[in-house]
Amino acid sequence: MTLSTHKIVHIADEAKKKKLSKAQKQFNQLIKKIADQKKLLLEWQDTLPQYNQRLSESYTPLMTKFNNQRIEWLHLLDRAYNNKDFSNADKKKLRHLLNELSHELVFSHGKEELKELYNKYAQESDFVQGDDFEFSSPEKTHATLEKKTAKQLEKQAKQQQEQEKISKSIQSVYRQLVASLHPDREPDEQERERKTKLMQKVNVAYGKKDLLQLLELQLAVEQIDQAHLNNLSEDRLKHFNKVLQEQFNELSEEIEDIESAFKRQMNLSLAIHLSPKYLMKNLDEAMKDLQRSIKGLQTNNKAAKESAILKSWLKSYQIPKTVDSF
Repeated sequence: MTLSTHKIVHIADEAKKKKLSKAQKQFNQLIKKIADQKKLLLEWQDTLPQYNQRLSESYTPLMTKFNNQRIEWLHLLDRAYNNKDFSNADKKKLRHLLNELSHELVFSHGKEELKELYNKYAQESDFVQGDDFEFSSPEKTHATLEKKTAKQLEKQAKQQQEQEKISKSIQSVYRQLVASLHPDREPDEQERERKTKLMQKVNVAYGKKDLLQLLELQLAVEQIDQAHLNNLSEDRLKHFNKVLQEQFNELSEEIEDIESAFKRQMNLSLAIHLSPKYLMKNLDEAMKDLQRSIKGLQTNNKAAKESAILKSWLKSYQIPKTVDSF
């Protein structure tokens, strides 16, 4: 048996001679949707290692450099606050700046060594977060993706329970492939090696309940043909469609979990469509912003060592007005 070229699983309209039934149309739609989701998931899986590598090698060092400059700025402000040459109006602004920046560095970036400084300037309205309070940051993206929510754990438990009740439709396709491709029944060594590789694909697809992949393999080894797909019974199609819908839902949830983790990390609305391409573009823009901010802070820190320059800057600085929450 020779392996044919890749064929697309679908039910043909037989040159408009016969209209497709509702179940047949649904079958074709699900096949296309699953193929699209598989392609998107593959793009995410290819992008994640690249993202994590750039995050580790490029973004994280920049963030460290940026925070070091902010810490230097913080200490400059602290020294100015303790300088009697600065007026009460200046010190009010300094206290606000010190409180805001130390709060962010301690609680958002884990700079525990600044906690004493934060406590020194903390406003009465501030509250101290407990150990269970977490902030999202790019550095935590990889860890976030690996965490399993209660919903995911519940879903996993259900999947394990259902493994013993695999769809008869999938089981039937699997058994047909095994009967045809089992390498132990093949006397020819080269053919046995070929069938071994195919059986590996069959077992992976069966383990994932990937009906589309199993049907593609059946077409590839010419176990079924287009006529077979065109003449699937309505009852069998309903079983297939149910399995395909579940497969599509699982793929969609897997993609949604990946996207949601990045949306939380980047403070984006969950309603926004996020693509792997956008993710890398966003990281590039974030690094450019950091580089500009680092240069700006280096200039500011150098200038702020002169009390007169810092006093002049404070004169023009206005404490942002707070908006009351309801």
